[in-house]
Amino acid sequence: MLRALRTPTLRNSSMRLMSTTAHPQPSIGRFTGKPDPNTGKFTVSFIEGDGIGPEISQAVKSIFKAADVPVQWETCDVTPLFINGLTTIPDKAVQSINKNLVALKGPLATPIGKGHRSLNLTLRKTFGLFANVRPAKSVAGFKTTYSDVDLVLIRENTEGEYSGIEHVVTPGVVQSIKLITRDASERVIRYAFEYARAIGRPRVVVVHKSTIQRLSDGLFVNVARELAKEYPDIIMEEQLLDNKVLNVVQNPASYTDAVSVCPNLYGDILSDLNSGLSAGSLGLTPSANIGNKISIFEAVHGSAPDIAGKNMANPTALLLSSCMMLNHMGLNQHADKIQDAVLSTIASSPENRTGDLGGSATTSSFTDAVISKL
Repeated sequence: MLRALRTPTLRNSSMRLMSTTAHPQPSIGRFTGKPDPNTGKFTVSFIEGDGIGPEISQAVKSIFKAADVPVQWETCDVTPLFINGLTTIPDKAVQSINKNLVALKGPLATPIGKGHRSLNLTLRKTFGLFANVRPAKSVAGFKTTYSDVDLVLIRENTEGEYSGIEHVVTPGVVQSIKLITRDASERVIRYAFEYARAIGRPRVVVVHKSTIQRLSDGLFVNVARELAKEYPDIIMEEQLLDNKVLNVVQNPASYTDAVSVCPNLYGDILSDLNSGLSAGSLGLTPSANIGNKISIFEAVHGSAPDIAGKNMANPTALLLSSCMMLNHMGLNQHADKIQDAVLSTIASSPENRTGDLGGSATTSSFTDAVISKL
């Protein structure tokens, strides 16, 4: 999946970029869906999301149509239901995703003040999405602080501090429990080793703070040590969280041959840090949530209600996430064609970049520019 995000070499802004690199997938969580025998198209569940979600989703649909991608969309409404004190996803959406085995998701806003837990967490729990894959790569032609960032981080997606286990001990004192289990740790760490092997990276870096969290992070590290014996072709390294942050900021290029893996909270923070180093914006960052059978690909930025409906939103993150999805589905040529058009559009000129990237393009004009480069 990371190789789907390589930076193209641009000799001129009008050059059409066509990729020939293979996109091997890890042995865990592979897509097993089949196209409709009548149409030859795959059905993909689409959660358009809130705020700017519908606008950037329309950009994806328009570009997929122009690129003649063999995908038909099945819209999913995940407006949460509160049943027996728990946030749940409507049955129709659950059935759609279980049937199609893959979904694309725009940004979601969890209703405030109604007792709902995070909708993103609810989706991960509902579909067993144990690994969050976040590649972060510099984009040719778009200048940021660093020009050589090529990072992959895999975050445990179901437990840790995000387990939602909190209670009041006494007025003014609350307790939040960090849940780490052997099963969840083994799932995500094994996936990290398989991912590294699939994309040809010789190192897996296990990020932790077991010097302080001796039992919880200690369990995570011990599981990694055990699994490392099964992957003699991969070097396993252990790094304390604070050291990893310092190292990646000082020299992100030192991790271009590595896949990092860590518990939930650390991954949430580190993945955004990586995005800042690579692109200076979450608007260019794709993401995949991987389960054994089902995977959901998403833009990780917020719903940006302040610009919703104003034709200002940047659809790049959702577009690159859709390219990760297409590679996951084995539709590599379509993924390459769209990705190359997106990246060459961003590289071409400020007029073809949206406001968050210092440009003047609208959502629709950016979409049209991408289509012109397909």
